[in-house]
Amino acid sequence: MDWFNNFWSIYSNLVLTLGTNALLALSIYLTLSCGMLALANAAFMGIGAYTSALLTMNYGLPFPLALAAGMVAPAIMAFLIGKPTLRLSGVYLAMATLAFGEVVRIALLNAESITGGALGLNGIPQSTQWWHVALALVLTLALLWRLRRSNVGRAFESIKEDETAAGLMGIDVAAHKMLAFVLGAAIAGLAGTLNAHLTFFIGPSEYGFDRAVDILTMAILGGIGHLTGPVIGAVILTLLPEMLRSLKDFRLVFNGFILVLIVLFLPKGIWDPGRFRQWFGRRGSRK
Repeated sequence: MDWFNNFWSIYSNLVLTLGTNALLALSIYLTLSCGMLALANAAFMGIGAYTSALLTMNYGLPFPLALAAGMVAPAIMAFLIGKPTLRLSGVYLAMATLAFGEVVRIALLNAESITGGALGLNGIPQSTQWWHVALALVLTLALLWRLRRSNVGRAFESIKEDETAAGLMGIDVAAHKMLAFVLGAAIAGLAGTLNAHLTFFIGPSEYGFDRAVDILTMAILGGIGHLTGPVIGAVILTLLPEMLRSLKDFRLVFNGFILVLIVLFLPKGIWDPGRFRQWFGRRGSRK
């Protein structure tokens, strides 16, 4: 097992980052599955990360309680801002949630006495273990799979297809949108908490516009037609920079080129069950 120990000592952070990024992709999958283009997940991740880190560093709170607080804090914030913002839709909702993310980033930057300002927080206890990330990912996937097959999941799909028709069918559109928004915020906060107690350091710049776009790209790249899609997208976008490291200065160019090709030729994402069924059906008919 020496090879595994060597591998884990070098790549353990990368492997665990795959898990936290998958959680982030699943958090925005929830809002997208309800037809909402909300881009506040990076901000919710930051709220969860800072809340849990401050509680463990300043008050010695046990990691499980800090983990719970890191989920509850962004969920409460999502409920508060969801009241006015979820009345919007499309690009207006995206702009409003991006503005909220910028407000959170600037607040973290200016509250130096609490958050450390631009220097961030150093010395966060490295409490996150591999099984924490694995368990969080498995439980989240199980919850979303069950939700997808429930009446709530079917209501999400109806709202995504036609919000007006869903309301006429008796679906409480506002309540279901709020549920997706709050639950997505809690999952993003969970990812932020696990990441903060893994990397030892966090700063406001980690939760800005770039991270919000990365989270959206993970879900769109993998495909939002199935739970597998966001996870695949998160894995690809996490590993791609490492795989292209030999290209040095051209790495980001090649990375962007690959993403453009996927968007052009796979508009529904890499994981598209409908395309797979169609492809296998054609192969079967040829036989």
